[in-house]
Amino acid sequence: MNIVWLSWKDMRHPEAGGAELVTHQNLARLVKDGHNVTLLTSQPAGLPHEETTAEGYKIIRQGSRYTVYPKVRAYYKKHLLDSTDLTIEEINTIPFFSQTYTKKPPVLFFHQLAREVWFYQMTWPLSWIGYAIEPLYLRVLNKRKVITISDSTKQDLIKTAGFKPQNISLVRVGIELTPLASLAKVKKYDQPTLLSLGSVRPMKGTLNIVKAYEVAKKTLPNLRLIIAGNNSGPYGQKVLSYIGRSPYKADIEVLGGVSTEKKQELMRLCHAIAQASIKEGWGLTVTEANSQGTPAVSYDVDGLRNSVKNGSTGFVTATNPAALGQGIVSLLSDEQTYQTIRHQAWEDSKQYTFDTTYADLKKALGL
Repeated sequence: MNIVWLSWKDMRHPEAGGAELVTHQNLARLVKDGHNVTLLTSQPAGLPHEETTAEGYKIIRQGSRYTVYPKVRAYYKKHLLDSTDLTIEEINTIPFFSQTYTKKPPVLFFHQLAREVWFYQMTWPLSWIGYAIEPLYLRVLNKRKVITISDSTKQDLIKTAGFKPQNISLVRVGIELTPLASLAKVKKYDQPTLLSLGSVRPMKGTLNIVKAYEVAKKTLPNLRLIIAGNNSGPYGQKVLSYIGRSPYKADIEVLGGVSTEKKQELMRLCHAIAQASIKEGWGLTVTEANSQGTPAVSYDVDGLRNSVKNGSTGFVTATNPAALGQGIVSLLSDEQTYQTIRHQAWEDSKQYTFDTTYADLKKALGL
């Protein structure tokens, strides 16, 4: 089967993240199953117009973040229209509207809707414009077959844009990390340590994690905080400035961006990971941390309320620093509670492999 996958980023894009990893793993498995696969995407500086990956799928790069949409349309119509058996359109904020130029209806792949994120990543009036028009343009697509990664996004699609529940299939996300073989011999830091991991951006709520840490610190005086992630932007500087004024700044370590190896080490050594995002498609870092024996405390928002099973694999709290701080205390103040939740989080992480992701995808596509 000739399969074309549309996405505005690929794994080599400088802004690539968890969504691109999921796409890459699925494309590699489609090729392994004998399909001819092409990824149409944008072309950031320094990357070739065309290449074939080691896994065997072809990448065709066209245009910038915004010009990619008309350029992909033109390329598809000129080179792929008659030969394509299946088109999968991955939507990250802006759709390709491929149904207007494909011969067969495309399947849509959503990780999450933008919604509230507009207010944290864009300035006024673009934030309000984006928030207002997103449901309108999605309603143009709501008769399509959809794949998504969490029940939160499924409900968002139904509520926001009128998608039909029977047309939406859930695909479990996979993680690259292999769950630890055992927790028995895994040693944590000597002091209880909270981890904030990921780019320091407004939508990730890093400042709220720092404030939650300050709340928890009053009950857990030995608690430390490690912040790992790119903090070079204006919001990162705002967070650093706040930490500089914190009465607990001596126990807050800011690492900046870290390697994959360091990330895994932190997930293994820290006692808990905190998440205060505005919303997520799933929350891959939660599942990754769980696989290394580290449970999470998170806000009760889309995606995170699915990846963190409240009271079982971690704690889900109201969306304010005081509640998140109390959640951290609830997890770390009682050793028996902590060890039970830690073990359950580790066990739960074992189901999230890319083989299960691909099995779910094949079922959804009828392959």
